[in-house]
Amino acid sequence: MPIAHIIRDRIARQVVAEHEVARQALRLIIRDESHPLSLRIQAQLQLNNYPRYARPHAIKNRCIETGKARGNIGEYKISRIVFRQRALAGEIPGVRKACW
Repeated sequence: MPIAHIIRDRIARQVVAEHEVARQALRLIIRDESHPLSLRIQAQLQLNNYPRYARPHAIKNRCIETGKARGNIGEYKISRIVFRQRALAGEIPGVRKACW
């Protein structure tokens, strides 16, 4: 059964992807000083009404297998412990234990 952190992270990533274009448009309106102040304030209020998970900083890189939030290898999206286990088992192509 998946850990709650993993499920929450997946949901957050989906919601951010859904609202990304609209958020960028509102942020562009807010930052553009050529627009009237009332329009910029209205855009700010709309941006504040988005769900909590629609904000990109809500996403935390987690291991897709264990849900660990620290010690992740970004390219493989797994923690360093799982990476080591898979590499030693030969499950990750192109990765070998170093010997010198």
